[in-house]
Amino acid sequence: MMKMKVIGYWTTTAAVAGVLLVDGVGGLLHGRVMLVGKPLDEVMERLGYPAYLLKILGVWKPLGAIALLVPGFPRLKEWTYAGTFINMTGAAASSVACGDDVGNIIGALIFAILTVASWALRPQSRTLGVLFPGDGQSSNKRGIKPARACTDHPKKVA
Repeated sequence: MMKMKVIGYWTTTAAVAGVLLVDGVGGLLHGRVMLVGKPLDEVMERLGYPAYLLKILGVWKPLGAIALLVPGFPRLKEWTYAGTFINMTGAAASSVACGDDVGNIIGALIFAILTVASWALRPQSRTLGVLFPGDGQSSNKRGIKPARACTDHPKKVA
């Protein structure tokens, strides 16, 4: 079972990192020569976004791909997952708002789902800690004890 989780993690992570890398390089080149579909600068114009956004995303997406693939840096990975999910769902929402093809909407949502799958399947070494502590475990690494409930305080006598 553990082996299947590792395979699932690396498969989804490689897909997400690959999309980030290709999208980022395409953004830096303004997508003038695309393998599939219309050039990115035309797509951004149709969606109502400024062309310089391609350069900004073109820098950050490859860095996000690297962050997902290198060991360590769990907080950076969390930010990368969040940013990628926001980017992909935002792309789907923009496509819906502009009446884009259903294929573009579904494609963006598939990569958003792959991002969530990669996040959910990541090994413990790539997380910030326990997501849902149970049985008295605490994800608090500083050893701070949680506050007591109000009923634990002594009653004041008037």
